[in-house]
Amino acid sequence: MVNSEYERRIAARFATFDQDGNGYIDRSDFSGAAKAVLAEFGTAARSEKGQALYGGAEAFWQGMAGIADRDGDQRITREEFVSGAVKRLRDNPDRFAEIARPFLHAALDVADTEGDGAATVEAAARVLTALGVPGDAARPVAEALDADGDGKVGEAEIVPAFARYFTVPE
Repeated sequence: MVNSEYERRIAARFATFDQDGNGYIDRSDFSGAAKAVLAEFGTAARSEKGQALYGGAEAFWQGMAGIADRDGDQRITREEFVSGAVKRLRDNPDRFAEIARPFLHAALDVADTEGDGAATVEAAARVLTALGVPGDAARPVAEALDADGDGKVGEAEIVPAFARYFTVPE
């Protein structure tokens, strides 16, 4: 039986993806997210990191569409998102993590100002802000992502945290 509190939480996550607020998720929401992250860090779209981020955004969109776009119209409604998330993501959070991984990896690469494969907590907060997390919440969220307390957020920390955010009922 589907937990209605879980459904409500997943429905609230819809806004995270609906970057332009038009009531559905589509490819432009994912490319818009990539554009916002690149702008935040002054990274050119045609650079290697920029192209990797746009490629990750496209892969993420394709994965989400495969999970949730039930009518094949290349748009995910709130109802499709809730239904797709509840029925598929809760049962297989690792699959969700894997469809998000290319985008998250590329976003961390853009934010990795020290070239060590991770973003500082401050840079991670900047990514979150670019993706629409309110400024007063971005820093605490980024700090919470730093599971080992080293002041950095790496792929090993962010991918499972991202999957938990969408799939673990709290």
